[in-house]
Amino acid sequence: MSSELMGDEAFIHIVRVDIDPEHEAAFNAWYEHAHFPDLLACPGWLSAKRFVSIGDGPKYAAVYEVAGRWAFETPEFLKVKGFGPFEALVKNFMRIQLKPLSGPV
Repeated sequence: MSSELMGDEAFIHIVRVDIDPEHEAAFNAWYEHAHFPDLLACPGWLSAKRFVSIGDGPKYAAVYEVAGRWAFETPEFLKVKGFGPFEALVKNFMRIQLKPLSGPV
């Protein structure tokens, strides 16, 4: 992330992935019952919600509200980042980070 583009303000962090159908049930259970609680216990991780694509691109999306870039550097986050037991099974990883638009459009 470029500090010029994004001060240390809150932003939206979106992750999109695919996983093979034979691993979907276990992946979804891990995401909801282990990964989300682990991330939300980290300083600066304010909210988390998952979605399923109804269009193109990776099937699953997770949308997080993050307090600032610093939240990616905490010891707590560094212990739980990534896809845990599914790291080698995740495909088509995409990430987008969005900051609020300031001023009128």
